[in-house]
Amino acid sequence: MAGAAHCSLQAKRLLLDPKFEGYKLSLEPLACYQLGLDAAVAEVQLRDDQYTLDHMRAFGMYNYLHLDSWYQDNVYYVDQFGRVMNLSVTLDTALQKPREVFRLPTDLTACDNRLCASVHFSSSTWVTLSDGTGRLYLIKSGKRGSSASEKWEIVFNEELGSPFIIAHSVSFVKSDAHSLAVLLLRVEKDELDTKGSGFHVTLEWVTIAERKEGDHRYEIIKRRVLQGKSVPHYAAIEPSGDGLMIVSHKPFTFMQSESDKLEENDDAKVSNEKKDPLYYWQQTEDVVTITVHLPQDITKDDIKICFSPDNICVTLKDQPPLMEGKLYSSVDHESCTWIIREDKSLEISLIKKNEGSRWPELIIGDTRGEFIMDSSQCSEIAESLMHLTSEVMNPNPEKENPPCNAQELEECDAFYEDGASLCRFDGNTLKVTHIINLGSNQYLFSVVVNPKEMPCFCLRHDVDALLWQPHSDQPENMWEHIATFNALGYVQASKQDKKFMACAPDYSYAALCECLRRVFIYRQPTPLATVLYNRKEGRQVGQVAKQLVATLEANDPILGFQATSERLFVLTTKTLFLIKVNSGN
Repeated sequence: MAGAAHCSLQAKRLLLDPKFEGYKLSLEPLACYQLGLDAAVAEVQLRDDQYTLDHMRAFGMYNYLHLDSWYQDNVYYVDQFGRVMNLSVTLDTALQKPREVFRLPTDLTACDNRLCASVHFSSSTWVTLSDGTGRLYLIKSGKRGSSASEKWEIVFNEELGSPFIIAHSVSFVKSDAHSLAVLLLRVEKDELDTKGSGFHVTLEWVTIAERKEGDHRYEIIKRRVLQGKSVPHYAAIEPSGDGLMIVSHKPFTFMQSESDKLEENDDAKVSNEKKDPLYYWQQTEDVVTITVHLPQDITKDDIKICFSPDNICVTLKDQPPLMEGKLYSSVDHESCTWIIREDKSLEISLIKKNEGSRWPELIIGDTRGEFIMDSSQCSEIAESLMHLTSEVMNPNPEKENPPCNAQELEECDAFYEDGASLCRFDGNTLKVTHIINLGSNQYLFSVVVNPKEMPCFCLRHDVDALLWQPHSDQPENMWEHIATFNALGYVQASKQDKKFMACAPDYSYAALCECLRRVFIYRQPTPLATVLYNRKEGRQVGQVAKQLVATLEANDPILGFQATSERLFVLTTKTLFLIKVNSGN
């Protein structure tokens, strides 16, 4: 990960509410509907040899209810007869029984080491399906939901080794050929691991494309495997199929073939030969100075430099650009200058548009230059950090607001997975391009807000829960903070029996369910119709956030949980519950 850019998540201050007062328990009744299932859900219990925490996370806590984000209020599950059952809701008071849309050709009970069947909706007309025995199905579905044109047709099916579940899939067009990329998750025995759990986790990235012959047949064109020591919290392929993002407690790396290893060794030999920097650069509060050593035969007429507010391009004679790219920050391009000094070096002066800002790099992603810091800047930085250090432990214990009091922390605030990270892998180089150390930003859940984009993930930030939307096509804004669920990070930590978490795609509410019966709903703050006063502070309260609790009439454990903008779907072994949370427009 040496060449990876270390990034950070930038929360939007406007989406944070420092004055949030908490949730008020509301006793308003929630409309709850239930549908008895013709056949039980195809639940697969963990075997005796699946005893690790990773097995529990991947398979024991599996969400058996699948939400089709391409069509509103459309859910699917697989029953014990291998039938893929669909429920499409338009009117809660006129619910139809779940209908069969597809039947797996294989007998699920015949395989001893099978996993749960898994489904993922790659696009509005394509579905990837695993029967849990190691076979992958690629299905052309037509328009789904209650549409008459829905007809699930197998266009590809192949045995891909040991059993897996589908973590994610995308559909895209590349080189004029339709392709699908699928991410397969396995927990496998590791004979070399004698000190750990004895297992490792693999993510196999399979790309399937339509054949060039025009016979509409599909074939595997690429198989790549990542390996790690923990089940990823989040793993998703970019919409273009060019990259992969993973949130995990322990890092993942691509497993290399022998030819890849030979190539990497050659690259390593080349890189070990120390190269001089192409250019040197310095900066003050308002100027960035670049120095480039010129070849002997270069004259002033051979040099061409183009300045723009955000870019620079330096060309010598008719050669390819010596320096070219997007600057870290904007410059006043009309005031930028360059000269040739007596020692035959080129000196370029860039005038910063934002005076006082420090640039961590000159050209984004360009590592061929070397930054030179003068002694005054070193002492200035050291002085600015001085207040963070001391030679004595707790030098000022009588301070009015001590920085941290561990005694004020509660047991539910303890979070042990402080090594979690978010990594973006490039599909061509198979290397990490971006990495974020999540530290104590605990992963909570993922949700699809826009099916054409990558799934969002929700992280705990202090007491709040912040929702992040990845944008793989926007390097400057790769992870955007799009919504906040106030105090949800703190609230969910106190729910010891929680099993699943979700939120509405329009962010109107978040919800979590326990293993049995109870569902908790947390609405976003809404304006009050009546006047309400905070008697303690003597001021009027303008809006209030409500907490609602639903208790299901079921003795079976909850197996699936999905949220849409209007309702919650909760699946048990033999019943599908619908909880109406918001009324439709």
